[in-house]
Amino acid sequence: MGDLAKIFKAYDIRGLVPQELDAETAEAVGAAFVRVTGAAAVVTAHDMRESSAPLAAAFARGATAQGADVVEAGLGSTDMLYYASGVLDLPGVMFTASHNPARYNGMKLCRAGARPIGRDTGLAEIRELVERGVPAHDGAPGEITQRDLLKGYADHLKTLVDLSGIRPLRVAVDAGNGMGGHTVPTVLAGLPVDLVPLYFELDGTFPNHEANPIEPANMRDLQAKVRETGADLGLAFDGDADRCFVVDERGEIVSPSAITALVAARELAKYPGASIVHNLITSRTVPEVIAENGGAPVRTRVGHSFIKQTMAETGAVFGGEHSAHFYFRDFWFADSGMLAALHVLAALGEQDGPLSELLTAYDRYAASGEINSEVADQAAATDRVRAAFAGRPGVTIDELDGLTVGTDDWWFNLRPSNTEPLLRLNAEAGDEATMARVRDEVLAIVRGK
Repeated sequence: MGDLAKIFKAYDIRGLVPQELDAETAEAVGAAFVRVTGAAAVVTAHDMRESSAPLAAAFARGATAQGADVVEAGLGSTDMLYYASGVLDLPGVMFTASHNPARYNGMKLCRAGARPIGRDTGLAEIRELVERGVPAHDGAPGEITQRDLLKGYADHLKTLVDLSGIRPLRVAVDAGNGMGGHTVPTVLAGLPVDLVPLYFELDGTFPNHEANPIEPANMRDLQAKVRETGADLGLAFDGDADRCFVVDERGEIVSPSAITALVAARELAKYPGASIVHNLITSRTVPEVIAENGGAPVRTRVGHSFIKQTMAETGAVFGGEHSAHFYFRDFWFADSGMLAALHVLAALGEQDGPLSELLTAYDRYAASGEINSEVADQAAATDRVRAAFAGRPGVTIDELDGLTVGTDDWWFNLRPSNTEPLLRLNAEAGDEATMARVRDEVLAIVRGK
């Protein structure tokens, strides 16, 4: 069995296959999952990695040995698994390592209704039970059935966004050899979309580039394809297709904060006065747009567990993160990059102008992007930055998640990585020169220069 301390993370299970995560571990997790959730049945899906189907089969052996039935949805995206968990009202497990390299795999787990399972909501219990050894079930084993849920998932997404009046659009999509290549054609079927596919072949070795669009290098092929084909926009998905990044008609990468603001405005048109959740490193544009459209902005820490928890507590209709995770109350509070993409297609297709023009209202500031600095002592470096800015006229400081320092003209957030000796800096200002000045001052302090 693999090293459980290495593979059980805060929100999921993930590790190298087979050194850290193997079939024996997956089978034990399946048995423990049934015990902890009390499920009579569970639903599973998996991505295109070579190890995913065998791990899913091992999990099913463990689950059925505990008397639970298993509905196998087969190949799918993570948000398709959330759809399955929601529509079938079953706990679910997605076998994927998302954007990680090919040698990794993992499991994303949820309770019925796509409610997330993390360290504090069942994952620690599952690990403890696996470590102790799951007791044998006294009763008949469960049954395994297969069910194709792709069309149902696609049809459901299209009930959540009105696409009936959009003009024809040419859309380039880079699936990165991940699950977008499986789901995008079905989701876009029947729409007035001229699809320009890029790397739709399912290949868990990622022969063209890593399926991680947050890295600008992995967006270059899509940017070039948009310019080459005259596409109205480009979409890029990560390996399990739960995150979506956007490129405008000029081939320029669109800030996920701008997409958050755009979708927030659309959701507020449907649900006037509603709450919208955003994490603290999204652009100031986001809470401004929410307020301008009559909504209530709610600021949270970075991380999907905080977004989902806050959405549930406030009844928020939408939540967005700067990492391009987008969460919808109408989608069981779960995240769906594909649903966000449909909102972008609808917003663009409802008017005649280009995407870059449409987004000017949602992209108002100069941002640094996330900059990582390797430091031996994260706390000491953060203390130096705090001391340097504390007491300056007009400066406010809060510590909701790391250190956030700001004035009316600029802000920055400095957060420690949970897994590496890194500090992550995000800075934003009203103009490029001010942003660069603030960014460079903070980096000089952090890096001791």
